[in-house]
Amino acid sequence: MKTRTKPRVAVVGTNALAESLREEISRSADAELVLWEELQANPNAPAIELVLETHNLDLKEKRTQLQLIERVIPRDCLILTSVLAVSATEAASWLTHSSRLVGFATFAPVEEKQLVELAGALQTDGFYVERARQFWLAIGKETEQVKDEVGLVFPRILAMIVNEAAFAWTEKTATAADIDRAMRLGVNYPDGPLAWADQIGLDDIYAVLRGLQRELGEERYRPAPLLRKMVHAGWLGKQSGRGFYRYE
Repeated sequence: MKTRTKPRVAVVGTNALAESLREEISRSADAELVLWEELQANPNAPAIELVLETHNLDLKEKRTQLQLIERVIPRDCLILTSVLAVSATEAASWLTHSSRLVGFATFAPVEEKQLVELAGALQTDGFYVERARQFWLAIGKETEQVKDEVGLVFPRILAMIVNEAAFAWTEKTATAADIDRAMRLGVNYPDGPLAWADQIGLDDIYAVLRGLQRELGEERYRPAPLLRKMVHAGWLGKQSGRGFYRYE
């Protein structure tokens, strides 16, 4: 009986989501993490089957990275790209071989997430969507395939909740701690929205909102000025040591 080999997987990105994905794949017995830097440096390295790309804040950088990935990886390698700030169809349009790109959406910490959302681009071959589903299943995640829209479902809704909480804090409706306590106890959230945003990374929350406003042009997606300033200041939450709260 032929033994099924573990897929070799690389993660491209520097945000909290990328680091969380690397940790999750490293813990899995059913996938092998390959360092992207080593793969670039060694053209004779064994081929990989899948790349996860997580740039969200800077779409020009995202496009550059996806095009670089395409030059390095084998022709049949699956590209899973975060669609927090752009649709899978637009991201696929940046590639020469667009049929192998599949969008995904989740937030850090990945370890705590039971489900990952998937969206094929208009250009995506269904074969690659199934490969994406099998990968997430192999590392212990359920998947839900949804329509290809910026942010997909859970990230979109949560980002809007965080944004409203940021507006409430800016308007001095309540302190950050009181806002979080009200939401945690009032609707039984695992965390309040501001503490939750700090765990996720304010850069990714901001990227979802800015991506939705760019795509749909609606005022309701306008990021709170405070949130925008915090991202510009590098106050991204736990990953940077400061967000809505301070961390040692």
